[in-house]
Amino acid sequence: MLIDDVTIKVNAGKGGKGGVYFNKNLMSLGPTGGRGGNGGSIYMIGVSDLGALKQFRYKKEIVADDGEDGKKQLNDGAAGHDIILQVPVGTVVHNLDTGKDQEVTKIGEKVLVAEGGFGGHGNYHFRSGRNTSPRQFQPGLPGEAFALRLELKLIADVGFIGFPNAGKSSLLNELTAAKSKVANYPFTTLEPNLGVYYDLILADIPGLIEGASTGKGLGIKFLRHVERTKILFHLISAESEDPLKDYYAVIKELMTYSDELIKKPEYIFLAKSDLLDEKALKEKLIDLKKAGKPVKAISIYDSASLEEVKKILNKLMEEKKR
Repeated sequence: MLIDDVTIKVNAGKGGKGGVYFNKNLMSLGPTGGRGGNGGSIYMIGVSDLGALKQFRYKKEIVADDGEDGKKQLNDGAAGHDIILQVPVGTVVHNLDTGKDQEVTKIGEKVLVAEGGFGGHGNYHFRSGRNTSPRQFQPGLPGEAFALRLELKLIADVGFIGFPNAGKSSLLNELTAAKSKVANYPFTTLEPNLGVYYDLILADIPGLIEGASTGKGLGIKFLRHVERTKILFHLISAESEDPLKDYYAVIKELMTYSDELIKKPEYIFLAKSDLLDEKALKEKLIDLKKAGKPVKAISIYDSASLEEVKKILNKLMEEKKR
């Protein structure tokens, strides 16, 4: 099961307190208390693993090490170890306490989410001509502690959208090395699937249904993943009795969720075209063209139609390189 929305608590380490020590060697008297070590900080780093948020399914609280207290002979305490948490690329880190959002958009990108407290000065820092034997020291500062909501939004070049059983997973499998589950019943795809076509990332978004934007079916859980895709491939099954009605039903859900979604470039594909005779196929294509978007009939059993899809992808790839 894909975990793509989880709330956790993070607590960076506390800084160590400064040391209060004195040199006992003759002719070398004086304060020697070192500084306390800084507390460990907590970072998040982007990885390609979509399932990286599973680590937080049961572990909801992350605590970094405290810094050590200052030591004698001007030795500072050791800093607490930092914690680096792996999160999928496309993760938005919502700080529920400050209202600040951070995004992890690249593999290897490291984001600081909770900074460790600074260690306090030891008594050596407070020495002076008038205060030759100071006993002052600073306590370490507490580390930052926050509640964070981690929300995954897939970053893909092309997002496949449409009703369940529209043929999205089958097309993804044909175009890429993905091994999406395919069967003829609703919600075969229970979580987003990714595939790679040369330099393009393709995302199969689980099927939407009417009312998805208000919580029906699985769609509301995955509408967020459509936000980051650059181009939409809208698949409609040739088995549909009214393809244009199905098209507008999905568009309505996208628009209800966010006006920005319907502004994305979009291609319409009448999938499973091999199931229709030539006359019925032509009628449905004419009907779909009323949507005002490029429309093509495709079938995974028709290599010529798949070549048409690849031409579109190849053009997108050239534009991406430019």
